[in-house]
Amino acid sequence: MTSVTLRPTVAHHYADLGDVRLHYVEAGSGPLVVLLHGFPEFWYSWRFQIPILAEAGFRVVAPDMRGYNLSDKPPGVGDYRAEVLGRDVERLIRACGAESATLVGHDWGGVAAWLAAMHYPERVERLAILNCPHPDRFLRDLWTPRQLRKSWYMFALQVPGKLVQESIFAWIKSNFRRDPVRPGTFTEEDIQRYAEAMARPGALTATTNSYRALSRRTPAQARKLLRRVEAPVLVIWGEKDRYLGVELAEPERSWVPDVRVERLLDTSHWVQQDSPHKVNALLLEFLRAPGRRDGTGDADLSTNDLDPGAGRGGPSAE
Repeated sequence: MTSVTLRPTVAHHYADLGDVRLHYVEAGSGPLVVLLHGFPEFWYSWRFQIPILAEAGFRVVAPDMRGYNLSDKPPGVGDYRAEVLGRDVERLIRACGAESATLVGHDWGGVAAWLAAMHYPERVERLAILNCPHPDRFLRDLWTPRQLRKSWYMFALQVPGKLVQESIFAWIKSNFRRDPVRPGTFTEEDIQRYAEAMARPGALTATTNSYRALSRRTPAQARKLLRRVEAPVLVIWGEKDRYLGVELAEPERSWVPDVRVERLLDTSHWVQQDSPHKVNALLLEFLRAPGRRDGTGDADLSTNDLDPGAGRGGPSAE
């Protein structure tokens, strides 16, 4: 199996957000949907979603988060605090010329999406979270024996030096071959793309700085960042997650009153790539549900919406 190609072809752009310049890809036109990747990936982790959403009538923007791939890599650990990631999302929405957007975040992209929805509610119409716990849930459950065993690498990354960083990335890269339930989720070409992105100067340290920034706050300090999220929220959770326990999927209703949780039983942490059919269908249903501020949501769900192969053909993504 060869790596997926994208139709419509994505356009590559840069957005100057003030303290950082982010690279992003864009496809389609219509209401803005921002796709936010996690560690250790880049915009390419959304290769199965970008063409489907664009062809369904949405303007899709998928950035390389700060520190990743072609985006700027500020040197300080503090440059990767959760609220800074959330601010990047708000500024990116405005840089795209939009007043608001739907956010879809996976892993650390989910952290950025949660914080953007908390601190900039006027910018977030809807929020879809993929295998990333609500911060309150994570702060409460991190210290359980079960989650501590799963999160060992977070603590290992507190050790300075590239040796540990390189070892953790090599471990996760090997997990791209072992974790997914769907055969061929990550081709060797896909894995090579991730390796090339992480090999860019400064990327390995920059992308792991989020873990170090997280550890430099006490739970009490971190809780001061939390706000209630009033926007509609869809949580999609792959239950064969090596890194996060299934108990982390459900946010407290006091923090997220309008939430729906969809559990995918035979899906790994890399949920949008391991189960693209199901994730695409859930995202399209969520995006088209009544109540969007722009009043859209009347497109039909076709079989192509459910098929990751429907977006193949044409020039390969850069």
